[in-house]
Amino acid sequence: MAGLLLLPGCAGDPTVYGPCQPSEYGSPACPYPEAGTGDAGDGGDGGGGGAGGGGAGGGDETACAGDCVPPAPLGWFGPALLWFGARDQVPDCPAAAPNIGYEGFADLAPAPLACAACLCDPPDAATASCQLPLGWSAHASSACPGDLGGVTTPFAAPDGWDGACTAANAIPAGQDCGGKPCVQSVSIEAPIVTATGACTPRVDEPPPPALLDPWQTRALACVPGAYTECMGDRSTCMPSPEQPGVPPPGGYLTCIFHEGDVTCEEPYLDRHVFYGGAEDTRGCSECGCGEPEGASCTIKASVYSDGTCGEALASIVVSSTTPFCGVTPPGVALGSKSAEVVAVDPGGCAPSGGEPTGELLPAEPSTFCCQA
Repeated sequence: MAGLLLLPGCAGDPTVYGPCQPSEYGSPACPYPEAGTGDAGDGGDGGGGGAGGGGAGGGDETACAGDCVPPAPLGWFGPALLWFGARDQVPDCPAAAPNIGYEGFADLAPAPLACAACLCDPPDAATASCQLPLGWSAHASSACPGDLGGVTTPFAAPDGWDGACTAANAIPAGQDCGGKPCVQSVSIEAPIVTATGACTPRVDEPPPPALLDPWQTRALACVPGAYTECMGDRSTCMPSPEQPGVPPPGGYLTCIFHEGDVTCEEPYLDRHVFYGGAEDTRGCSECGCGEPEGASCTIKASVYSDGTCGEALASIVVSSTTPFCGVTPPGVALGSKSAEVVAVDPGGCAPSGGEPTGELLPAEPSTFCCQA
């Protein structure tokens, strides 16, 4: 996370950020620096700071070892040496400006959020039932399964039938229907499935994703231990970039900076915005299930020539999705029938949800205004 570092160089008031600006010397938070800790006459030849560092306030400044640049306006920080570039190439601060004044990020490019797949467990099988068909018929035609045509003779099961053997509406052998055998084929209506259950949503958890750094660019601002004024115009003596004229990542820019997204003014017009972190509102939509679909059941229907279900003519598997029609020997007796449920499928549901929501947005901006 980015932040402004509390740096040494100002005594007393802990709210002062960064080294003291030249205009701040003499305040309770920034007393004038002493000329030295040893013999007071050691720096007498050539001024209080010498040619290498320059004095400030109480010293006699004669030269600036770096560049004389406009000071940071009120409310701004710096000047600082700004570097920005690839996250694996962040340098150490140079010796002339060894303190970290800011660390931040830019170019947010997060990997897509991976959501768990949503699944739906089917309804409980006990919530589905199969109603046996009552509509059984004989036809004086063998045109199955097309248009039966001819005369139809009911061979229906009784109301409330549970599938046990029944001789209801039996058709005797050789029964005539307009000069043709009444029984040349048999049709059975499809059983009716009833499903009242609901599906249960379930999350299929994927392996946890790797934590990837979403920022493509790092920013580093380096500041000296203290600022001094240049003689004459009260500009600030700032260490020169290690490679003057070379922009990051090969070099540094001389910049001032301010919290927030703000505008730049002369002479610091080269604007860069970096961020201290990101606001993550990403998530996954809740899993749900649609209405059950595709419920079905299957029965085994048997037809017998006698009245006690002893002499089988045929046993047929009939699905709730398709009625049955089958050819029989012409004129055969339809003496009895039976049926039993062999399978009930409560169906399934289409899952919904598990879609990425929200977004990852940069937060805590800071603006750097640099010399062009």
